Amino acid sequence: MMASHNHSCSPLAFVFTSFKICFCLLFMFLIGAATAELSPDFYNQTCPDALSIIESAVNSAVKSEPRMGASLLRLHFHDCFVNGCDASILLDDIPCIFKGEKTARPNANSVRGYEVVDAIKSQLEVACPRVVSCADILALAARDSVVALKGPSWRVILGRRDSETASFNAADSGNIPGPSFNLTALITAFAKKGFTFREMVALSGSHTIGEARCTIFKDRIYNDTDIDTSFKTFLQANCPRSGGDNNTISPLDIQTPTGFDNAYYTNLVNKKGLLHSDQQLFSGGGDGGHTADVVNIYRTTPTTFFSDFAKAMVKMANLSLITGTSGQIRINCRKTN
Repeated sequence: MMASHNHSCSPLAFVFTSFKICFCLLFMFLIGAATAELSPDFYNQTCPDALSIIESAVNSAVKSEPRMGASLLRLHFHDCFVNGCDASILLDDIPCIFKGEKTARPNANSVRGYEVVDAIKSQLEVACPRVVSCADILALAARDSVVALKGPSWRVILGRRDSETASFNAADSGNIPGPSFNLTALITAFAKKGFTFREMVALSGSHTIGEARCTIFKDRIYNDTDIDTSFKTFLQANCPRSGGDNNTISPLDIQTPTGFDNAYYTNLVNKKGLLHSDQQLFSGGGDGGHTADVVNIYRTTPTTFFSDFAKAMVKMANLSLITGTSGQIRINCRKTN
């Protein structure tokens, strides 16, 4: 009986099979490398104390001034909504040479917490020089701030790198949703960043902490009709229509101003949203009542709010990241290397 000829044993077949195996292994390696580029464990080997250093500094800052928790959360938000989470918001202006994002309308005399980030970066540069990015500091500080104020936690993907520039124009041209936005403008602004209306309502819940200046909500308390009368009168006492101090501050959440909870949504139902944009989520109409429905869900089910907020923060923290060998790891978050 003649033996059958096995083509798979031919030299050509062996080479082809070996090539396929090598290609598959290479492909899996590249996929693994790309996946490993961003990871909650990114600094485990290169800077194992990074997360504890940041958490400790945030806890100390928030304990000293609870408002700082809201400020650090907002700093991350304003950074991510302008060309991605790249720490561009931290770059100082250089007169006659460079104009960054700090003096753009949404940020000037408003965004704060830069000194806390500076202090964290200084500690990290001692522990592990040129390893931890300013962008990752912002992402972790935002999470740790929420936790410090009794809010939800979430896993922060790490490995972001810092931008080498910033854009005043991008920060000043409506990328950051403003306090005077109506519901349509809010939905549009968040949709441009890939967020659904539900994610928008969840992220807006960050206004359960923090404060705003009189100049920001003055128009609401004198011109809006969807506002509780006693609430309006209370605010007007410290924020007169003319004269007075435009920098007088009021809590965004009058019920529990220093605790991260769902009281913000109860305020909206009771027409006690401090900002026009906040109240629009419940009273704005024009979207079939969808955002108002979500407000009611979060008002009655805090666990749903916490879960949705955490998921939306993970999504926001991954907007247009700089990774790999692009960008840089700044030594000083206020300037490029």
